[in-house]
Amino acid sequence: MNRYGLIGFPLTHSFSKRYFTEKFDREGITDSQYDLFEMPTITTLPDLLALPDLRGLNVTIPHKQAVLPYLDRLDASAEKIGAVNVIRLETDGSRTGYNSDYYGFQQSLVNWLTSLGRSSEGLKALVLGTGGASKAVTVALSDLGISHRYVSRTKSADSFTYDELASVINDFPLIINGSPVGTYPRVDEAPVLPYSLLTARHLLYDLVYNPVETKFMKLGLEQGAAVHNGLRMLELQAEKAWEIWQR
Repeated sequence: MNRYGLIGFPLTHSFSKRYFTEKFDREGITDSQYDLFEMPTITTLPDLLALPDLRGLNVTIPHKQAVLPYLDRLDASAEKIGAVNVIRLETDGSRTGYNSDYYGFQQSLVNWLTSLGRSSEGLKALVLGTGGASKAVTVALSDLGISHRYVSRTKSADSFTYDELASVINDFPLIINGSPVGTYPRVDEAPVLPYSLLTARHLLYDLVYNPVETKFMKLGLEQGAAVHNGLRMLELQAEKAWEIWQR
């Protein structure tokens, strides 16, 4: 039996186990199973990696950077982002780190823009939050030629504060919520934006996928903006992980 799984802490609302279990059932993959490995500290990772039937792992918070010293090499996207969410165990015993969040976000964004008849050319983006998810987003945006600025509670050279957005939001049609604000069960929360200044030109992409329609998205829809949640990104990054493991 080939084993795959997810490491992180906590894992109470895992998307990955349900997704891969349903995938294995749907596609008749009978020689594989997907498990959750709750790991409060990364120091127990070597014991897990020693399992003889383990073929690959997904990595979620808080370990996407902490796993780096345990890997032998990184692919280009993981190296640029500085974070890993997929580990492939090679036949020679070595371990390679990848970042499929990058692929999932980039492909889902391109597909969405195409469906709207919009182009990435000349598009400018605001990225809410500066955590691990936002790093994958900004690298993908750069590779698509989309200029961007972070939005954070604290001012820096490459970021706006939320208080500054009223004067710049018209210049940044694409707004990406890379923060956990609005995630279940705190569904009544939304990033603090001047929503009344949004227009039909604006595109709101929420990396949150639960609930399906976040308050951030609802407030955008009320102003005529187009909206997108993070579910397709998750599906695409999961399929990319499977592709990596099967190489």
